[in-house]
Amino acid sequence: MFMKMTGDLMDAETMTIREMCDAFDVTPRTLRFYESKELLFPIREGQKRLFTKRDRARLKLILRGKRFGFSLEEIRQLLELYYLGDQQETQLTRTLEVASERLDDLVRRREELDEAIGEMKQQMGLVEDMLDDIASKRQQRA
Repeated sequence: MFMKMTGDLMDAETMTIREMCDAFDVTPRTLRFYESKELLFPIREGQKRLFTKRDRARLKLILRGKRFGFSLEEIRQLLELYYLGDQQETQLTRTLEVASERLDDLVRRREELDEAIGEMKQQMGLVEDMLDDIASKRQQRA
């Protein structure tokens, strides 16, 4: 998820839903979903949604958190810790704790994948040997 904003758009006080979708490579449905989960708080002007710089910063963190395997509830809780007034110490400490848990999980999953890949390669090698044996016997009979 990379932001594709021009300088003018980056400096804008607000962005429309279409501009947000284009800038963050997400769908309108995704933005509305995050809004319904109280992760984003766009300004409402009738049916129109205007996203502030704060919303853009929050969406960037949401997308990064999702990429790292954080649940939406974990992300929401971490974002809410920003407002405790302790210079983000609580937020940063909790973010580090959750990130450490996710990293441990990713490493464990990678180890499981490495093991599965090794087993699959071994089984494929056995099948290739069996096919070579069959082909060799066929040639001997011919």
